[in-house]
Amino acid sequence: MRIGILGGTFNPPHLGHLICAQEAYLQLGLDQVILIPARMPPHKPVEDDPGAEQRLELCRLAIQGDDRLAVSDIEIGREGPSYTVDTLEELHSSAPDHELFLIVGGDIAAGLPDWHEPERVLSLATLAVAKRRGTSRESVDAALESLRGGDRARYFAMPRIGISSTMLRDRARSGDPIRYYVPEAVVNYIERHRLYGQVESDGLESVR
Repeated sequence: MRIGILGGTFNPPHLGHLICAQEAYLQLGLDQVILIPARMPPHKPVEDDPGAEQRLELCRLAIQGDDRLAVSDIEIGREGPSYTVDTLEELHSSAPDHELFLIVGGDIAAGLPDWHEPERVLSLATLAVAKRRGTSRESVDAALESLRGGDRARYFAMPRIGISSTMLRDRARSGDPIRYYVPEAVVNYIERHRLYGQVESDGLESVR
């Protein structure tokens, strides 16, 4: 099977994440894309973190009903920083016949040489780079040229989606609606558990 791996904090997961997963699935001919929320990103803390288990549940709610997508708690249950190479090693060991594709944005791909064991990452998975405005393909190619296995990278088109998790947390904190930016089940969970402070009550009025 050809399996896409989409990691992140997913704080919260939103339509941009899901569209990225879908486009990788379609354009790269994948059998499934797995969302893997990080317990502890190695380079920066999770801002306004409601907790790893909460972010894991948000991911499960976000993809419910779509068999093309799945969620794994592989990093949530592992102590220490969530290094991608460790995750890929574990996935490869559990299913050595699966072909792994690591899905990243262009900005992330351009910074791959600074990752923990980047060449080992590229030996375990094909890098799948979302082409979008902000980071040129030339800068990504230049970064990958320095790494063994970088020449195997695949690119797929990604529409520009002006949504970020930071923006959604800010909106929720201010009492502005986040409905339609995230799946309905995610909105309802955030509202019910008041994860990011003030949140919309029905999408029309704010909780004050």
